[in-house]
Formats: sequence, C-alpha cells, structure tokens
Amino acid sequence: MAAVEQNLVNSDDQFKNCNSPTQNSEIDSRSSDSKSEFQKNINELADILSKLNPWAKEFIPSSYRLRSDQSVQTDFSEPTKNVGNDKFPNNRRRNNSFNQGKRRMNGRAFRAQREESIRRTVYVSDIDQHVTEERLAALFSSCGQVVDCRICGDPHSVLRFAFVEFSDEHGARAALTLGGTMLGYYPVRVLPSKTAIVPVNPTFLPRSEDEREMCARTVYCTNIDKKVSQLEVKNFFESACGEVSRLRILGDNVHSTRIAFVEFAMAESAILALNCSGMILGTQPIRVSPSKTPVRP
Repeated sequence: MAAVEQNLVNSDDQFKNCNSPTQNSEIDSRSSDSKSEFQKNINELADILSKLNPWAKEFIPSSYRLRSDQSVQTDFSEPTKNVGNDKFPNNRRRNNSFNQGKRRMNGRAFRAQREESIRRTVYVSDIDQHVTEERLAALFSSCGQVVDCRICGDPHSVLRFAFVEFSDEHGARAALTLGGTMLGYYPVRVLPSKTAIVPVNPTFLPRSEDEREMCARTVYCTNIDKKVSQLEVKNFFESACGEVSRLRILGDNVHSTRIAFVEFAMAESAILALNCSGMILGTQPIRVSPSKTPVRP
C-alpha cells in the first residue's frame, strides 16, 4: 500500500509540473507568433493583389475584347461601354438588324428582277437539231430586240427547246404569235416561259472593243467526243471553215463530252463554222453556236 501511495504522489507532482505557469506562457507565446505570421502573409498577399490590373489583356475574356479604337483602362473602375443611339452596346444588335434588313431587301429586289426577266422570256420547243441560236434569234428579232437566246436539250435528240429573252414584255407577247412557224423541218411551239435565262458570268464577257471583235470570230462548240484530240478539232474546223488562230477545249470527269471555244482568223470563217452544227466529229454530232465570250490568252 505504501508503494501505491508513493506512485500516486509522484503522478500528482508530474501533473503539477506540466501545468506550471512557465510552460503555459511558452505555449501562449508560440500561438501568438503563429497568428502574427499568418496575418503578415495575408497582408502581403493582399498587397500583391492590389497592384494587379483587372482589365489587363490576360484577364479579359475573349468574348469581351475591346475594339481597337478603344483605349484599355488601367484603373479598377468599370469600363465604359460604347453605347449607340439605340442603347445597344457596341451597336452590335443594331448592325445585325441592319444586315438582316439589307439581305431581305436584296432578296426582294432579286426576286422582282427575276420575275420581270421571266415576263420578257418565251419558251420555244420542237426546234430542229440543225437550227442554231443565231438563226433562232433572227426569227424572233421581228418581234423586238432579242437580249439572249439559249438552245437546250439532248444533242442526240431530233428536237430541242430554247429560251428567248427580249428587252421588254411587248416583244415577248408578240413572239407568242410565231407559234407554228416552220423553222428547219419542224414547226416551232412558242409559250410563255416559267423560268429566266441564267446570265453569263460578267467576268467572261468582252471588256473592250478588241475582245468584242474577237467574239465575232469565235464559236462555241459542245458535245465533243472525249476521244477526239485538240489537233483533230483544229483540223476539222480548218478544213471546213478556215484558219484557226486559237482553240480552247474544256471538260471534266463528270460529263461524257467536252466543250470548246474556237477562234478563227477571219469573221467569215466563224459564220461558216455555224453550218457545222450537227456534223459528226469522232462519234458525236457537235453543236456550234456564236460565242458570247472571247478566248483569252
């Protein structure tokens, strides 16, 4: 029992020593130092952040980039937005509305122009395969000024169709009276057109008097057999019409035939070449019509 009592006494002394005033003051001192160091770090971090520019380029989202004509602000105040007269920032919404309205106006103008062109156009069918565009236009020139004439259809077919566009609606109405006129071996049928002629790309049209003179010496040839070489095409036209000064053959991997622009040295040769429409070149009957575009080098 005496030994147990002695151990209890020693334990009480140790407990008292652990909670002595000296040790408590040391713990409080260390805790105070830790808090002051933490507060110091917070103050340093706040000081660093206060020196940053929130409107610097790297902090601004790409969707909110300022335009080049606006200066980048260097203070912390909210940037002034470029507000238009209609209270829309940067006039973006107003510009979008303007562009949409402009597109609608352009669309309406295009449709109106197309409908007006349709009223000036007639559809001609049952055209002999040997009839050229020049001959067809000459027939309808008695009704008014012919602006454009396009013969279409399968070149292998005996009969084809065409669209003839006049400078005004009066010419188109007068052309309807020519239905039943013999042109070649068949009487043609003339009806109001339901579509307009697709215009030629204006960049291909003649740009000068010299190029217009070149057009008078040039013919447009279609349905050329792909197996026929450029030299064979040149020899064909030179033997039948006259000297060929320039020849350009075009084709692709989609169509079974090719087209060509043949420029002659003399305008008389180009007129003779129109009579070659329907003649066999290789294995195909070719179609020849006056060219609306020159053969540029």
